[in-house]
Amino acid sequence: MATLNQWVAGARPRTLPSSIVPVAVGTGVAVGVGAPVWWKALLAMVVALALQVGVNYANDYSDGIRGTDTEERVGPVRLTAARLAPPRQVFWAAWACFAVAGVAGLVLVATSSWWLLLIGAVAIVAAWYYTGGTNPYGYRGLGELSVFVFFGLVAVVGTVFVQVGHVPWQAWVAAVPVGLLSCSVLVINNLRDIPTDAETGKITLAVRLGDAWTRRLYLACVAGAFVIALAALPASWWVALIVLAIPLATGPVRRVTGGQTGRDLILGLGETGKLQLAFGVLLTAGLALGALG
Repeated sequence: MATLNQWVAGARPRTLPSSIVPVAVGTGVAVGVGAPVWWKALLAMVVALALQVGVNYANDYSDGIRGTDTEERVGPVRLTAARLAPPRQVFWAAWACFAVAGVAGLVLVATSSWWLLLIGAVAIVAAWYYTGGTNPYGYRGLGELSVFVFFGLVAVVGTVFVQVGHVPWQAWVAAVPVGLLSCSVLVINNLRDIPTDAETGKITLAVRLGDAWTRRLYLACVAGAFVIALAALPASWWVALIVLAIPLATGPVRRVTGGQTGRDLILGLGETGKLQLAFGVLLTAGLALGALG
């Protein structure tokens, strides 16, 4: 029986900025246009966090029973592969999280628009089939695309829509850098795992691109996030605050471009999460301060 600390570690807390940041940024847009609805922002955060933890447990379960994960694999705790918890417990933990996301999402659907129900259903299906099912798309190099769509475009734009009732242009602009930084987390994670993924038949985008191009992709995601976010300056000059996050990018970028591997990239993953959070806070503040004119 896994301990509480092991279950928390299995939820992969370092990945949670990928769910916190898009909701925060979307709420920043809502504040900037003068139409925040705080209880809906809170529910959107519950949906995002529950989906994130759910997909992490689902990946743990699916990779564990498929044999992709091993006890020797470098990285976070694997509950299934390390035999810390029975596979069925991890399976039901994933679906319990999806259920929480579904219930919170239904409240937003009922108070916003019923077509959001389809988006929510697609998000849960995508979360499961990332590594689940007989032909998981995460094993075909499509993980980064899914992360960009669901933890970038859908999460930011959806958060804005449920509060404002429409989607202003700055929501779309803000969603792109958020999605890119979410992708950077997955890219550095999969860069670390190239040797073991290739050996076990998990053909991620990193495996397809190879070591050198994956490192270039990481740099492009991080640099692109800063450049594209500045396109929101016409909505609020305060968006320029994001440049304060640049020092946090230097550490993980140097690790990746400098050729570090294995456990050094685990440190880089944590640093990328800190960058993502700081960037998200600054972008949220910048967009919200647009309300000052």
